[in-house]
Amino acid sequence: MNSILLRTLTVCIAIGLVVAVVFFGADPTNTEETGDVLTHVIGRSDLEVVVTENGTVESSNNKEIKCMVKGGSTVLWVIETGTMVKPGDVLVRLDQSQIEDNILSKQITYENALANKITAESNVAVAEKSITEYLEGTYVRDLQTLQKDLFDARQTVTQAKLAYGSAERLAAKGLIKNLQLEQEAFRVESALKALQVKQTELETLEKYQKEKEVQTLKSNLRAAEAQLASYDASLQLEKARLDREKEQLTNCTITADVAGMVIFPSMAEWKDTPDIEEGAVVREQQTLLMIPDVTKMQVKVGIHESKVDRLKIGMPAQIKLQDLTLTGSVAEIAKVTKPAGWWTGNLVKYDTVIELPERQGLKPGMSAIVDVILSSHQDVITVPVAAVLAHDGGHSCWAKEGETFVRREVKIGETNDKFNVVLSGLDEGDEVALNPGAFLADAQRKAFSMGGGAASNEENAGPDDTTQQEDANKENANKDSSIESKSAPSTPKETGKAKQQQPAKQS
Repeated sequence: MNSILLRTLTVCIAIGLVVAVVFFGADPTNTEETGDVLTHVIGRSDLEVVVTENGTVESSNNKEIKCMVKGGSTVLWVIETGTMVKPGDVLVRLDQSQIEDNILSKQITYENALANKITAESNVAVAEKSITEYLEGTYVRDLQTLQKDLFDARQTVTQAKLAYGSAERLAAKGLIKNLQLEQEAFRVESALKALQVKQTELETLEKYQKEKEVQTLKSNLRAAEAQLASYDASLQLEKARLDREKEQLTNCTITADVAGMVIFPSMAEWKDTPDIEEGAVVREQQTLLMIPDVTKMQVKVGIHESKVDRLKIGMPAQIKLQDLTLTGSVAEIAKVTKPAGWWTGNLVKYDTVIELPERQGLKPGMSAIVDVILSSHQDVITVPVAAVLAHDGGHSCWAKEGETFVRREVKIGETNDKFNVVLSGLDEGDEVALNPGAFLADAQRKAFSMGGGAASNEENAGPDDTTQQEDANKENANKDSSIESKSAPSTPKETGKAKQQQPAKQS
């Protein structure tokens, strides 16, 4: 059962390889039928290893038109893509109703802050004048009053002392009683105490009361100034908020500041409508439109992860446009892969930028087919991919020697999925079978029939066994007759160009 399954699988693989060669690989001028075996004559050719991807022409220097409205807005109107504009032309109008309400609210808050500042300025002025008023008015008045009171007290003391002296002389003569003398003595003592009080009041005013009052007035001034600073800062804050809202209002009407053609930014691959349209909600800093510099154009393509390691900056590339083919070079290779999704078939690709030469007529959005030339080989010996079998030890093919085919070990180099570069093992003019799997399957069948079992492999396939080869040729004839009815497989992504030279066919 295992041998039957193995033979069936090998035959299917061989048929597929032969079909691929017939339709895509082998040059018909180098392919011929030898008996019942489809063969290919080894020759020299130029071989290019390329990777082909589809892309879109874009500018490498775009003037981005962004939404500058804080918190985003809604698009009321947007210019059509592809329109030529000049500086000052309106590109987008955004909804400004909410901003107008915000401006009214901020205006009221600003006016209140302005009123508070005016009141605070008045308080500062009053506090400053209060200090001047005290030092030059109230203090001077109080000082002069105390000085006058002190002078009067001294006069009173002097008069009291004179009266006491007169009373004392009269009492000595017996003209007045001792009681009157005591009264005059009391008046002197009272006048002296009143003088001391006035002296103390004057000293208190000059040493303590003045300083305390000045400190109080200065504290009031500092408090008023602090209040003014607070109200002024609040006013500036509210003014800045009001100005920002007014600026947001102007941002709702977006105009062009350079001349050029307006285009929409590239939309997501899974979307069928652009992000920018009337009624669309846009966020702050979102790119709404672009005005590309058409003198600096490029093509961005996605290179499959299996090929990206072979890419190098500066590699040549051919860019095929609708009616034009240009030569460019790889300018940038992304270090991070693009997110894979169902819309890309979950393929992992890396963005690669192909720089285009400056040329008139290039427009953003043009479709392009890009062939990045990974390597190029001139005048090398090549063999069709379908003629080579891979195994643990390397590669082999079945080459014709006389009237039989023998297995030959070959060393191959680069491939473009149609042809391999032959490094050794084959020479120009050699004829190889395009369905080598048939020989391998037949050899394995022979080995099983001889009792080799599952341990037999392609190493047991004796290349000199004539009877075995005749059976293989008969079986190949039956397989080849069925190949013509098979459909061609899909062309692989990585393609190449093999310009076959025409060696003489073996007879």
